Amino acid sequence: MKAIVYKKFGTTDVLQTVEQSRPTIKADQVLVKVKAFSINPMDWKIRKGEMTLMSGSKLPRHTGTDFAGIVEEIGSSVIGIKKGNEVFGVVKNMMKEGASAEYVAVTSSLVWKKPSNISFPQAASIPVVGTAALTVLKKMGNIKAQTQILVNGATGGFGMFLLQLLREKGANVTAVTSTKGIESAKKWGANYVIDYTKENVLSQKNRYDIVIDLSGKMGYTKAKKIMKSKALFLNPTPKPIEIPTSLFKNLFTSKKHIVILSSPSTKHTDVLVSSLKKGLQIEVNKVFPFAQYKEAYQFAEKGGYIGKVAVEINQQS
Repeated sequence: MKAIVYKKFGTTDVLQTVEQSRPTIKADQVLVKVKAFSINPMDWKIRKGEMTLMSGSKLPRHTGTDFAGIVEEIGSSVIGIKKGNEVFGVVKNMMKEGASAEYVAVTSSLVWKKPSNISFPQAASIPVVGTAALTVLKKMGNIKAQTQILVNGATGGFGMFLLQLLREKGANVTAVTSTKGIESAKKWGANYVIDYTKENVLSQKNRYDIVIDLSGKMGYTKAKKIMKSKALFLNPTPKPIEIPTSLFKNLFTSKKHIVILSSPSTKHTDVLVSSLKKGLQIEVNKVFPFAQYKEAYQFAEKGGYIGKVAVEINQQS
C-alpha cells in the first residue's frame, strides 16, 4: 500500500510516498480502507519537530490523525462494526502514528459509523477539531447570555465547530476573522465579527470573560489587555513549555491561562453526530487528490481559508 511518511523533521519537502505492507490487525482492531484524511495544525507542528518533548524524535513516521473510509477487516473481539461499514475515526496516538495511508489499523473504540448525509472528507474533518471544540466548551463552565466570549481565528476548522456549538448554548460571541470569513462567522453563530485586516482587536475598548485563541498568534500576554478580571484565556494550540508554566503562573493572577488538551472518544463523537442531525455544518474548503498531498499541506499551512482541508485516497473504489 502507499503511505506518506517523513524520515527527518522539516517542511513539506521531507514528505514522501513509500510502499508498505498492509497493516495486520489485532483482536480489538479494525482495518479501514482510507477514503480521506483531514489536515490539522498539529500535523505540521509535529513534522517540523516543534513537539518533540511530547512526540519524541523517533523516525520515520506517518502524518495525519483523523480519517474516514470503509471497514475492510474486523478483529475477533470487535462488536458493533461490520465489514463494509462506512466509518470515521482517529489513530490512537497522534504524536507517534498517522492516518495518511491507503489502509490503517485502528482500535475499534476509535472508529465510528459515518453519517450517511456527509462525505468522506467531511467525516474525516470531525474528530480532532470537533473534540477540541467540545473540550473548550466544557472548560468555559456555565455560559450565560451575558458572558462575553471572543474567538480569535474563528473560521478555520476548529472555529467552524466551536461557533456552531456556542450558538447551540445561546452564547454571546465576538469572532475575529479576515474579510472573507465574515459571512461564515455570522452563518455559524457569531453575534459580532471583527475583521482583523481592518481593526486590531487588542486596541478596542471591549473586555471579555473568555478569550479563545485558535490562531495561536495572540497569546496570553497580549490577550490580558482585553480580558476582564477573573477572565479565562483558553489556549488549544499551546507550545510544550506553556503546559507547565501556565499552571505556575495561574497561582499569581486572576486572569487564568488554561491549556486545552483533548482526545477524541465516543462521548465526543456522539455529541457531534447529534449536532449534525440538528444542522451543524462541516465546510471542507478544498479536497486534494492523494498525488497532491504536498500541495495540500502547503495550502493548509499557509492558512487564511475557511473550514477544513482534506486529502482523498482510494477514490476509485
